[in-house]
Amino acid sequence: MELLSDEMLIDTYFAAIQYNLDQEFIRMLAMELKRRKVNPDSSRITA
Repeated sequence: MELLSDEMLIDTYFAAIQYNLDQEFIRMLAMELKRRKVNPDSSRITA
């Protein structure tokens, strides 16, 4: 996980949710976001 940039981690997190991937994988991503103190909702750019 350390190799992913914050932006890539956020993209991966939202893609995992969108494609309904394994809940344990999504949980791991969410835990890493929390560990890094990254809020995916505030970082997400919508057009």
